[in-house]
Amino acid sequence: MELKQYKHSSAVGAMYLVASEENLFGVFWNKQDKISMVANPQNKILQMTLAQLEEYFEGTRTEFSIPLSPQGTEFQLKVWKQLQKIPYGKTISYKELATAVSDPNASRAVGSANGKNPISIIIPCHRVIASNGRLAGYAGGVSAKDFLLKLESQNS
Repeated sequence: MELKQYKHSSAVGAMYLVASEENLFGVFWNKQDKISMVANPQNKILQMTLAQLEEYFEGTRTEFSIPLSPQGTEFQLKVWKQLQKIPYGKTISYKELATAVSDPNASRAVGSANGKNPISIIIPCHRVIASNGRLAGYAGGVSAKDFLLKLESQNS
């Protein structure tokens, strides 16, 4: 299986999309050094991802329908699957996410898994906030997280 990487300029900055012909493996904020870059998003998964991200940023898409293949531990996959259940325009706390996947005392483990999410935006880790409502860390930066949450709040 050959992975291709495409740099996309989005409303929140550069994003690096990584896909095979069958699945999306990543939406990263940084270039992935071991994966070849393509100048044009020629494969159908990259094209589908770009189209759906464009609709998302326009406020017309609230769910994604892209075949995903995130790579992680069993626990990380469980957390990322739960993230996909958070409705558009809504947020939950790390503690609520921990409760949903295992136990309410696993907030740190859930936070760590959340931070390693390889498919930003599409697996919506930006919808997880601190219990006090504060915007905690985000791979794309807190300003990007704030932008995404405001975008969703305005369009839901």
